Amino acid sequence: MLRAEQDTSTRRVVLTLLKTRGGLLVSELAKSLQITEMAVRRHLNTLERDGLVRSSLVRQSIGRPSLVYELTELADNHFPKNYQNLLLELLQELEENHAEDPAAGQAMVNRLFEGRKAKLLRKYAPRMEGKNLNERLIELTEIQSTNGYMAELTQGEQGDYLLHEHNCPITQVAHVYQQACQCELALFKELLGTEVERTECLAKGGLRCTYRIPSSN
Repeated sequence: MLRAEQDTSTRRVVLTLLKTRGGLLVSELAKSLQITEMAVRRHLNTLERDGLVRSSLVRQSIGRPSLVYELTELADNHFPKNYQNLLLELLQELEENHAEDPAAGQAMVNRLFEGRKAKLLRKYAPRMEGKNLNERLIELTEIQSTNGYMAELTQGEQGDYLLHEHNCPITQVAHVYQQACQCELALFKELLGTEVERTECLAKGGLRCTYRIPSSN
């Protein structure tokens, strides 16, 4: 178990080195990590298999061509992002620009969230066409999981459907702007074509977001 943890930790360092220093040779990585080149190749092979690293042959001024390793686009997901803070700052800036007329600022924020909901509806509505409620719920669960919400579909004791979201990629935004939660609820109602009730909300201190959908509709 300890060896597996050490290997994972070393691969994280490899990714960080490639992120901060760009393309590197095996020898350069081995020198930075203070491990053998054979050990470096083993880690690189695993990272290549996982689609996080790619190699290309580069000609040197002296000697034979060498393999240079660099990160793939997929590897970018393994580094911290600050998108929530950026979005929050932009929304707050929008409100501050209308400080003399708070209602106008709120109206603009509302329009932004409504516009996002309309865009998502246009994107996902075709996937619901010709499907019954159960099939639409399965489709919605897949959509939300793909978008990072860690969605899970279950059924309650009364037979109603329960859609759980164990993660919210925009929690910080939703804490300040409840429009995010309201628009998600409205989107679900339109995509499913039935009533949807939110019974638990992460942004309001819940352990997850849970939506109840009556099975009779």
